[in-house]
Amino acid sequence: MDPIRNPFSPGAGSPPPELVGRGAVLEQVRILLARVKQGKSEKSLLLTGLRGVGKTVLLNRMCDQAEAAGYHTIFIEAHEDKSLPVLLAPQLRNLLYKLDRMEGAKQQIRRGLAVLKSFISSVKVTFDDMPLGLDIDPEQGTGDTGDLELDLPDLLAVVTQAAAERQTAVALLIDELQYFSEKELSALIMAMHRMQQRQLPLVLIGAGLPILPRLAGDSKSYAERLFSFPQIGALEPADAARAIVGPVETEGAAIEPAAVDAIVTMTQGYPYFIQEWGYQAWNGAESSPITASVIEQASELTLARLDQNFFHVRFERLSNGEKAFLRAMAELGNGPYRIGDIAEQMQITVGSLSPRRAKLIRKGMIYSPNYGELAFTVPLFGEFLKRVMPAS
Repeated sequence: MDPIRNPFSPGAGSPPPELVGRGAVLEQVRILLARVKQGKSEKSLLLTGLRGVGKTVLLNRMCDQAEAAGYHTIFIEAHEDKSLPVLLAPQLRNLLYKLDRMEGAKQQIRRGLAVLKSFISSVKVTFDDMPLGLDIDPEQGTGDTGDLELDLPDLLAVVTQAAAERQTAVALLIDELQYFSEKELSALIMAMHRMQQRQLPLVLIGAGLPILPRLAGDSKSYAERLFSFPQIGALEPADAARAIVGPVETEGAAIEPAAVDAIVTMTQGYPYFIQEWGYQAWNGAESSPITASVIEQASELTLARLDQNFFHVRFERLSNGEKAFLRAMAELGNGPYRIGDIAEQMQITVGSLSPRRAKLIRKGMIYSPNYGELAFTVPLFGEFLKRVMPAS
């Protein structure tokens, strides 16, 4: 069939043609945005889930929701090699300049810029290897201690007050939250605590791997009272089928039920994989309807694309010892995996696994769903390891 009309869109964060199975969490965001804008308290949201479940897609949709609700939005993606101040300061500067162009009093905005100048100086923020300059005198005594846990709440409070002066609100959206250090995550949680205590119009909507609730709780014990942690998982079979059938029918084509069942089974309902299989199935079909035999033929190409573009990128970041650790997990079948079983599979002691285990958690490859257990953060990664690391 015509590849130009292919409705499927595999890609990191690419919006699917039909967003299904996420209505409850989108409604939760709608309520959060409405209540905070009315000056009422409501828990902010930190989405958690494995790779490929569509957390980034949801964050983008939620950003659209916030803008439609009249919020000014800031969207950042955490990195292993960039600090929270470096990511956040340029965005706050841009926000204050946007607020400055709106009608109304400017006193609080000028103060926001002055406190941001103090903050930038105290944490030595640079942007593109150049100082992040502001043509204004810093405000002494606010946001300038050099301690992020003290300065970030002060800074966000002043910026949010500037937004409130313009009768608007701010939505801060952060992807890959697990990459922030404990100090940075703690500062962010403390800042949101300040916002809630003073009922300032700032919401935080974040996303991260399943370790995020534990990281937040370890950082600040009251985090569970500030945030909801919706779990974003694989789609239910009926929703997964809708994600396949709907886009095909929108383009005036059809797909046989057996073909739909085959995709649902092979993808296990993970949205990114559905897009990959759907994309290849459409291109591989000579005409409508798409049949089960087309899916079978397309699967080899789909797996090759996933191996190269989705799995291998993460695989290349691993040391040989880390690869061996993960391969031992894969050999044990479906997880979660007991640490003792992994050690036995590798024929080493449990204690000697600790350094590799810690590094793999920091790299976002595994997490601990329960005490003494580990699981992959990347769906179907175990099957990939068996393909590229055959058992000796």
